[in-house]
Amino acid sequence: MSDITFPSLLACPMDGLPLLRDQGSWRCPTGHSFDIARQGYINLLPVQNKRSKDPGDSKEMVLARQEFLSAGHYKPIAEAVNDLVNASVPADGTVSILDAGCGEGYYLRELTKTTATNSKSRLHLTGVDISKWAVMAAARQDKSADWIVGSNANLPLLTASQDVVLCLFGFPVYQEFTRVLSADGILIKVDAGPDHLIELREIIYPSIRAANPPENTPPGFTLLEQHSLRYTIRLGSQTQISRLLTMTPHLYRINAEGRSRAEALMDISLTVHVQVNKLVAG
Repeated sequence: MSDITFPSLLACPMDGLPLLRDQGSWRCPTGHSFDIARQGYINLLPVQNKRSKDPGDSKEMVLARQEFLSAGHYKPIAEAVNDLVNASVPADGTVSILDAGCGEGYYLRELTKTTATNSKSRLHLTGVDISKWAVMAAARQDKSADWIVGSNANLPLLTASQDVVLCLFGFPVYQEFTRVLSADGILIKVDAGPDHLIELREIIYPSIRAANPPENTPPGFTLLEQHSLRYTIRLGSQTQISRLLTMTPHLYRINAEGRSRAEALMDISLTVHVQVNKLVAG
């Protein structure tokens, strides 16, 4: 959990009441208690809200994503998000930011670096992900945020508690985003564009169907800014290519022939194509 003292913005996943820190756990007024794990995160995903025993990304997917992102392949995406956040938050004061589907925490860590340099704002950061392996990895690497195992369908956060919600390649639940955002809060959403990793997709799939365009303006939101980001990366080894494939849903969608073609690759240049949207509720 964060080493900086902020008012708690966490809500009990059982009844929605505020959670308060009580030594090594968090408790709500009705007595529900949630222990802080040794790594520093808390699990606020009740068993009855799980669709499987171990939901979300596997340990292998998280490790592959951590190694791929740490190589800087998606750093331009992080920079685009950071620019939108820093242009939207006040020059000083406390800003609450949620990464809904935070994975292993890469984008919040990158945001912390740039904001510490360019702003006097104090960031109250929260990362929520349904994968305990992702949240565990995030908590091990960074102590400046509250890392939570939880679901976007039932965010364990108080109503109107967040100034910014990030949903980066995630699974948005707009009703919950609207609930937790403050009156003038913003949503920053990143989606894969039609040409994202197209060169790899053409190799691993028998045919490529035209991708549906990302949803520009979801119900309940107004689009403020939209940016299309496109650039090329080169992966020069089978290890790098395998990491990318392992961290994506493509690993579970391709057939045996597609997997064999991917395993034979030793070098590939790939298009990164994403759409970055800034929205406000209402």
